[in-house]
Amino acid sequence: MQTQRIDYTQINGWGVDADPENDPTYPMQHREDAPPRDIFYDRPPQQPITVEVLHSIERPDVTAVFGATLPPTGLSGVIRRFAFKYSENEYKHWLPLILADRVDVVEGVLKDLAHGHVPNIFAEKGYAVEWKYNRTAFVTKMATIVAVTVGTILLLNSGKDKKSKRK
Repeated sequence: MQTQRIDYTQINGWGVDADPENDPTYPMQHREDAPPRDIFYDRPPQQPITVEVLHSIERPDVTAVFGATLPPTGLSGVIRRFAFKYSENEYKHWLPLILADRVDVVEGVLKDLAHGHVPNIFAEKGYAVEWKYNRTAFVTKMATIVAVTVGTILLLNSGKDKKSKRK
């Protein structure tokens, strides 16, 4: 089998980054002959921390600037604090955070009910739109939810039946 040499100079734009004087990525690129970038870098001032901010254990402190945040509260806050005790490359970090999000939704609904507001979960979850535009998926999703709920209830009640027959 014979190898064919390709003339890359015929490709439009080939070698456009070959000239270091005309390299738009120069400031961001590591160059062997350039001084380290860190000596020209001034750390931005620390954003004031007015609430508890959870941060990765891989970092010694919070980043200089971070987004507006709500402090972790309630059971979801306890779960989040537990999750941030572990490295970001462990399931012990990410799975509790997913659980905390679900718990936070329930806490939000309970908080709404405590303040006299009945949330319209059907509208907030977008079920009306899904019913209108994606009816098959909506029916499948609701059937799955009903099946899992009924199965869970039956599973939890099956132990009670055995205990009552023994007596």
